[in-house]
Parts: sequence; structure tokens; C-alpha cells
Amino acid sequence: MEKKNREKSRRLEALTEISQAITSDTYLDDILRLIVMVTAQVMDSNICALMLLNDDTGELEIRATQSISKDYLMKPPVHLGTGISGRAAQSNAPIASVDVKRDDRYANKEVAVKEGLCSLLSMPMSVKGKVLGVINCYTSEPHEFTEDEMNVLASVANQAALAIENTQLVMKAQLMEEELEARKLIDRAKDILMEQRGITGFEAFQAMRRKSMDTRKPIREIAEAVILAYEVGNK
Repeated sequence: MEKKNREKSRRLEALTEISQAITSDTYLDDILRLIVMVTAQVMDSNICALMLLNDDTGELEIRATQSISKDYLMKPPVHLGTGISGRAAQSNAPIASVDVKRDDRYANKEVAVKEGLCSLLSMPMSVKGKVLGVINCYTSEPHEFTEDEMNVLASVANQAALAIENTQLVMKAQLMEEELEARKLIDRAKDILMEQRGITGFEAFQAMRRKSMDTRKPIREIAEAVILAYEVGNK
């Protein structure tokens, strides 16, 4: 009973540490590294890795791990629906394997043998049904993951997914703000060229677009140059 209480206390402390990191101003990569380090300790995991789903390629790519093994870090991405991780992500349900070296679903048996990996619990990270990736916890000895361990890893996965989603929302908001600012600059530059050259808005935009292609600079930079030249000339 005392051992169980100690384990429960340790897991609660770990979840609290992760929660505090997520609500801080820490960068996402640092948060994800903390998550895998703390999770590895709590789960007594030989290797803990967080893999994110690349929407463009449909592959799971390692984003954070506490492992320093070059062989593990160089593992190829996992296609959605293949391997244990890919199946867990596709089904949005955890998958456990007692021994990945003997499991036909596991795709990297050579790495498992070399790194001494045995049991695996692959837990999806999802927000509102959308899978963002998985957290993989490996042990070096055969292990039947308990319901309590699955619940702990599910809690970690939920918090990790929340951190990832929040970061993506912030990035999207920043991108939209930058795009809006760029449109304002381009529209102002168009007005300047229309006035200076007596051309239409379409012709002014095409002129900036050609300049952008010729100089291999973003059209925003061309617009800024037009505005700057106009302001300097009118001082």
C-alpha cells in the first residue's frame, strides 16, 4: 500500500510539473522535452518519445525524446496506419505490445534489438477528435501496462496535445496578422504606383509581382521599398 501511495504521489507531482510548464511562457520544444523526461521517470521507461503527425506527408515524426541514442533518433518516420504508433494514431486509441521484437506490427525491430527495447505503450495525443501525434513509452523488460499506467499516460498525452494546439493557434494568429499587414502595405504601394504611373491597380500589382520574381524577394519587401521611396521623395 505504501509503495502504491508513493507511486501515486510521484505521478501527481509529475502531472503538476507538466501542467505548470504548459501554462508558462516556455517554448513548445522545451515543454515537449520536459514532458518526455518526466514521463520516462514516472513510467520507468527506457525510452519515451513524442511523435507529431505531419499533415502534409501523413507521417509521424519524432519531435522530442529523452533518448540520446543516434539509432533511435535516426528512425524513419512512421506512416499513419502502419506500425504500432501509426495504428494508434489512426485509430485514436492506445496500443500496447508486450515485446515489440516479436510483434509483427512493429516496424523497426533492428532498432528495438540494438536498443534493448521490449514492451511499448503508444498513446495518441488528440484534441476534439483530431490526432496530433503519439507518445511512446518503452521498457527494457516484458511488462503488462496497468490501467493506472494507461490513465497516467493518457493524462500526459492530453496535456501535451493542449500545449501543441495552443502553440499552433498562436502561430496561426500571428500568421494572419502578418498577412493582414502585408496586404495593407501592398495596397498602399499599389495606390502610390497608380498615382505615379497613371496605371490601374491590377497593373500596379503585376509590376510589383514581376519585381518580386526578378529579385527573388517577397512582394511585401517590394511594397515596402515603393512606400519608402515615395516617403523619402516627398519629404
